[in-house]
Amino acid sequence: MAQEVGSILNFLEGKTILVIGATGFLAKIFLEKVLRVQPNVKKLFLLLRASDDKSAASRLQNEILAKDLFNLLNEKMGTNFKSFISEKLTVVPGDITFEDLGLKDSILREDISSQTDVIINLAATTNFDERYDIALDLNTFGVKHIMSFAKQCIRLKVLVHVSTAYVCGEKSGLILESPYLLGDSLNGVAGLDINAEKKLVTEKLGELQEKGATEHEIKVAMKDLGITRANVYGWPNTYVFTKALGEMLVEKLKGNLSVVILRPAIVTSTLREPFPGWVEGLRTIDSLAVVYGKGKLTCFLGDINGVVDAIPADMVVNAMLVAMVAHANQPRDGVYHVGSSVRNPLRYQSFHDYGLKYFKAKPWINKDGTVVKVGKMTILTNMASFQRYIFIRYLLPLKGLKLVNTALCQYFQGTYLELNRKIQVVMRLVELYRPYLFFKGIFDDLNTEKLRMSARQSGTEIDLFYFDPKEMDWEDYFMNTHLPGLVKYIFK
Repeated sequence: MAQEVGSILNFLEGKTILVIGATGFLAKIFLEKVLRVQPNVKKLFLLLRASDDKSAASRLQNEILAKDLFNLLNEKMGTNFKSFISEKLTVVPGDITFEDLGLKDSILREDISSQTDVIINLAATTNFDERYDIALDLNTFGVKHIMSFAKQCIRLKVLVHVSTAYVCGEKSGLILESPYLLGDSLNGVAGLDINAEKKLVTEKLGELQEKGATEHEIKVAMKDLGITRANVYGWPNTYVFTKALGEMLVEKLKGNLSVVILRPAIVTSTLREPFPGWVEGLRTIDSLAVVYGKGKLTCFLGDINGVVDAIPADMVVNAMLVAMVAHANQPRDGVYHVGSSVRNPLRYQSFHDYGLKYFKAKPWINKDGTVVKVGKMTILTNMASFQRYIFIRYLLPLKGLKLVNTALCQYFQGTYLELNRKIQVVMRLVELYRPYLFFKGIFDDLNTEKLRMSARQSGTEIDLFYFDPKEMDWEDYFMNTHLPGLVKYIFK
C-alpha cells in the first residue's frame, strides 16, 4: 500500500516537537530547517544535557544559535530573530540516562507530555571507542527511558529514532531495512541480555573502585570491555553495538506507538541547505581527508574499490521530515536506510582522487607559512601489508632507537616513549576503523525509495525536502562543496 505523505509544511504548522539530543550535528540542521521553512510551527522543546535552566540556555546560545548554520534564518528574521527564537524554542535541562528523561520540574514534564505531537530522538554518543558504561547508558538505556516517556505523551503521533546503517555489524552483501529483534537469531542475537550487560558493567566498575584504580585505568578498562562485549556478539565496536541494542529496545517497547527507525550511512556536509558545505565535528571519512590534506597521511589501508556510503546531512534531515509526516498520517512502523550505495555508489578510489586533485590545486598552508604538498598514497589492500609497512617504516627505527637509548643511558627516553605511544594509537585506530575500510555491505533502500515515490505522488514539497542520492554529482560535491567546507570548518 502506497503511503500518503502529503504536505510537510501543512503538517508542521501548529505542531509541537520534542527534540532529544538537540546539540548534535543533524539535530541543529533539523531545527534550523523547521524554523526556516515553517515559522508557524507551534513549539520545539529542546532536551539538553544540563544541570539547570541557566546552563541549558547557555548551551542553546553557544552550541546551537551561535553557529554559521543559523545565519540565513537570522537574516530572514532580522530584528525579530531573538523574539522568534524565544517564542518557538523552549530549552529543557534533562538527561536521558534517567527515568522521565531527568526532568526535575513536574509542571514542565506535564507540559511536554500533554503538548508533544512528535518526538525526534537524535541523542547518542557516536564515539567508536566510547567507554562501555557511557555508551550503554546513552545509546541503549537512554532509548528505554525515551520509549517510556513517549507513552506518556497523550498527543504523540510519531516517534523518529535516528540510528545508523552500521548497526548491521560486519555483514556483507545487500543489507535489508529490517528491524533488529532481541533474541531473534535471524535479526538479533540469541542469548543477548541487555540487563545482564548493565549488571556486568556495574560489577566491573565496583571491582575497579575496590582495587583503587585511577580514573585513567577505569576509562581504559571500560573502553576495552565495550570492544570485547561487542566482539563477543559479532559487532566491531562499542558504538554500533550499543546502537543496535537501542534499536532492539525500540522494537521491544514500542507498543502501539507509530515509530520510524532512520539509519543514515556516513553523514557528510550539507549539499544545499541552509547553504552548501556546512559541517561540524569529524566523521569517519573526514578524518582521513583532514590528515591527508595536512600531509600526515601517506598510506591508505582498505579496499580502494570498496564503496563509501556517504550522504549529505541536509538529505538525511529531509528524509527524517518526510518519514515523520508519512508515519504520523498513517501510523505504522518503518525502517529506512538513508545512503547512496545502491543508487549512486561512491568508491574509495574516487574519494582519494578528489582529495589529491583538490589539495594539489588548493594546498593547506601551515601556521608557519609552509605549503603542504600532497602526493599519491601508498595503497595497502590487507592487514598483512599494513603490518609490514608499519614494521619497516616505524617499528624497525623504534627498535634501533631503543638500543641507542639503552646505550646512551636513556638519553632518548622521552623520544622513544612518545614514538611508541603514537604507534600504539595508530594501531588502535586502525583496528577500530578496519571493519569500515574493508566493508563489503551495500545498504538496500527500497523502503526509502517507496517513501520518495509516495512523496512525489502526494503533493509533498519535494524541491524543499529532497533526499534522492541520484541527484549527487560526487566530483562536483567533493571539489566544490565538501572539501572546501572541511577546510573552512574543521581544519585548524
